[in-house]
Amino acid sequence: MKKKTLISKELDDFYNKASEETRLEKGMGIFEFERIKELIQQHIYKPNNTIIDVGGGTGKYAEWLAKNNHTVHLVEPVLKHIKLAEKRAKKLKKPFTVTIGEAQKLPFKDNSADLVILHGPLYHLQQREDRVAAIIEAKRVLKKGGIILGFAINATASTVVGLMNGMIHANSFFDMCKAELTTGVHDAPKDFPFLLADAFYHKPAGLKAEFLEQNLHFINLFAVEGMIWLDNEYFANMLDKKKSKTLKALQTLTQNDEYLLPFSPHMMIAVKK
Repeated sequence: MKKKTLISKELDDFYNKASEETRLEKGMGIFEFERIKELIQQHIYKPNNTIIDVGGGTGKYAEWLAKNNHTVHLVEPVLKHIKLAEKRAKKLKKPFTVTIGEAQKLPFKDNSADLVILHGPLYHLQQREDRVAAIIEAKRVLKKGGIILGFAINATASTVVGLMNGMIHANSFFDMCKAELTTGVHDAPKDFPFLLADAFYHKPAGLKAEFLEQNLHFINLFAVEGMIWLDNEYFANMLDKKKSKTLKALQTLTQNDEYLLPFSPHMMIAVKK
């Protein structure tokens, strides 16, 4: 099947080894899943929307949206994810559609979606022109007044993690961090094969520019995790009723503060057509 060439061999290998399916069911993934659902929900203003989930992985978000009565179309370049998403869709009363494809060439009509979610493309398209092409394509399929939610990895993500776990002192890891902080381009070093492959790490100003240059109207930038994951006892405290309330209040207070965005591994931009 020649379709595999939609993505690089490194990226395909990474997702074939890693389990995107179970990632959201353990550790940080559990909180990431709940938080992203919350961020998406904040930008849904009416029932029965047509939603295109670009880079939708194995369909966990598409499934949740379909169960909430939206018409959902998932587009994904990784064959392994496509198979898992199809399996997931089949079990639903109102299944979402699953298409193998890429962000720069969506198989949908102009002005057909209320909401477009760009969940993987901005992570993995290393060239600016490719990311811009994906944004232009998302705008094309969006109705007037529709919203695009673009998820990005922060340029500081590896550096903050590396400082916390000591990996920053490995020369190859530090070289990778330097590249991310200066150019945004992320390539996992050979001695850290478990790290994400072929990616681009944004700074808030760069992310905004990529969208706003396409004549899209800025709604806001949101920290996905925010700074709360820096809590020493993050996992235990997120499961504690009282302490999680404090952490979530802090997350809400700081979520749109661009000054504090670098503390969050991921961020989301919301724009309107």
